Amino acid sequence: DAKFVIHLHTVGGVGVAAQAEGLLPISQNACLLQHQVAYHGYEGLALHHDERERLVADLGDKPLMLLRNHGTLAVGETAAQAWIGIFFLERACAQQVAALSGGREHVLLAPDAAQEETKEQGRGIGFISALAWPGALRQLERKSPGYDA
Repeated sequence: DAKFVIHLHTVGGVGVAAQAEGLLPISQNACLLQHQVAYHGYEGLALHHDERERLVADLGDKPLMLLRNHGTLAVGETAAQAWIGIFFLERACAQQVAALSGGREHVLLAPDAAQEETKEQGRGIGFISALAWPGALRQLERKSPGYDA
């Protein structure tokens, strides 16, 4: 069960959520997340409570979601897990938008073997969040002292 949820409407996140292919394995970040991203179709403004059940069903056991034509979502048992998930998802989306904006007909996908290896390494996202979260909090304290008051 998710205890923390982060939902964003960034240019990169909405851009990828609006692409039929979704998140492509064109960057290391995308390969890390490939098996962790669920998709939820756009139903208009999320004003109806009954959409919650469909969203939860679409999320399944995955911690990340692209909300079609809408944005990104990350869930976690801890704030650190949700934060690191949305951080990497947003990076992957921004990288995809940048790669596709070059006007090239074809974008180089990561080789299958590299995708598999990176996917296996990405299963430790909880481990990564345990390392990255304390640093993020230190940076926040430097930039916004007393944020937690």
